[in-house]
Amino acid sequence: MTEIVNAEFDEILAGRPLMAILRGLGASRSLEIARRAWELGIEVVELPIQSPADLEALTAVAEAGRAEGRLVGAGTVVSARHVELAASAGAAFTVSPGFDADVVRASVAAGLPPLPGVATASEVQAAMALGLTWLKAFPASLLGAPWFAAMAGPFPDARFVATGGMDAANAGAFLDAGVRTVAVGSALEDPAQLPELAAVLAR
Repeated sequence: MTEIVNAEFDEILAGRPLMAILRGLGASRSLEIARRAWELGIEVVELPIQSPADLEALTAVAEAGRAEGRLVGAGTVVSARHVELAASAGAAFTVSPGFDADVVRASVAAGLPPLPGVATASEVQAAMALGLTWLKAFPASLLGAPWFAAMAGPFPDARFVATGGMDAANAGAFLDAGVRTVAVGSALEDPAQLPELAAVLAR
């Protein structure tokens, strides 16, 4: 029986306060923004896969990432079929908006560390009972930074990635609340935010 763990994120996200989400940008624009992220120092990138164009973009960015030693994951993975598509596109890990044990198992079986989404104590407890330690908190901006401090009490071993509504303006507050990594999306397309993101990386 395959052991259910995602401790690989201990290494994938070690010392990386930011990761990038490139949603629905197409292959060319995704490559451009991925390279911008890598140059800035954001080494881990996620591309949600919700269309054939998204899969094309993931394949292109994953190939470029391998050439540069960068890790690229597949996001919005909500079925076993999505796991298969992520693997075929060259993804290094999967990210889901919610917690689905079947998707987690399929991802582990495919050799892709899963990062499932949670938004309640019950979901955190269920995910950790399955063997997971790294969890995506979504939508983080609506949960609020105090949510993470509250979860640290009953779940001190949980490691959270804050996703949803994150940008240069609020990333610091979430990191201060105990979040390990903040996932930013459109912030990377805003030139005004790039110096602020660099400052977050230099914390």
